[in-house]
Amino acid sequence: MEIRHGSLPTQTFYEQVGGEETFRRLVHRFYQGVAEDPLLRPMYPEEDLGPAEDRLALFLMQYWGGPRTYSESRGHPRLRMRHAPFKVDRAAHDAWLRHMRDAVDSLELPEHLETPLWDYLVYAAGSMVNSAD
Repeated sequence: MEIRHGSLPTQTFYEQVGGEETFRRLVHRFYQGVAEDPLLRPMYPEEDLGPAEDRLALFLMQYWGGPRTYSESRGHPRLRMRHAPFKVDRAAHDAWLRHMRDAVDSLELPEHLETPLWDYLVYAAGSMVNSAD
């Protein structure tokens, strides 16, 4: 960490929420819900949700200022392109957010950290919609 004269060191959002462990907990809780969801589960063709869980955790960690592991292993996120093969309608959007809301709540973050995280997740879910109801 660089310390400049006359300024306080700043932490990334990733560091403020607890780093990798927090994002791993968030995504694990989310995928526990997805595993039981009849609408969302078919969008994950792999038998084991582990690879999808790892990809989302790595993406979120990188997005919020953590290690760049996601881009180093998978390239540019291209989220809309990666989701294009799947029908993502308003019902899927709502189901995704329902499971993510449960996961975010489980973290018990202070409001000043929960709000930007949740706002981003709502935005991201909306941007994945690619099909009318």
